Amino acid sequence: MIAIDRMTTDSPPAGFSFARTGSGAEGEWIVVADPTARGGRAIEQRSVDRTDYRFPLAIHESFSAKDLIMQVRFKPVAGRIDQAGGVVVRLADPDNYYVARANALEHNVRFYRVVAGRRQQLGTSNIRVTSNEWHNLALRAEGNRFTVSYDGAVLFEVKDDTFRETGGVALWTKADSVTRFDQVTITTLP
Repeated sequence: MIAIDRMTTDSPPAGFSFARTGSGAEGEWIVVADPTARGGRAIEQRSVDRTDYRFPLAIHESFSAKDLIMQVRFKPVAGRIDQAGGVVVRLADPDNYYVARANALEHNVRFYRVVAGRRQQLGTSNIRVTSNEWHNLALRAEGNRFTVSYDGAVLFEVKDDTFRETGGVALWTKADSVTRFDQVTITTLP
């Protein structure tokens, strides 16, 4: 588990680097005090650039794996274009990865592959995602099989062979989403 509760508030989260898929401004990632977060602190993406095809990434600097489970608690706080949060696995670079994301304006959870900066939807589930409430999102990557879970329930499974190698992990948002992340847990699979 990433120790967000030990990070310095009003500073970028330690152990992360930052990038963006698409266009528009870079993301603005900061550690904030949040009494509703489990450790009293959360990582927030707070830039409100309204560029639609803009996906800020907070990339964990010291982790790489092929088969893993990445879980996060996230809270969509604000956004007029989007209110989304997601987890990235098998990140080769900011334009090539898999992402599972939930969106409080569209009320769905989706799974995409991003190839050369272009998103391609591989799976979806229409489900209520509420703003200003914590939710759990998990992505299990094992071989060519990807399982997406939301608030403890498996939503769907997808098979894809695009990214077969070890890669990084990241937190993800879209457009003007102000989203908080808490309890980031990464578990490698044998």
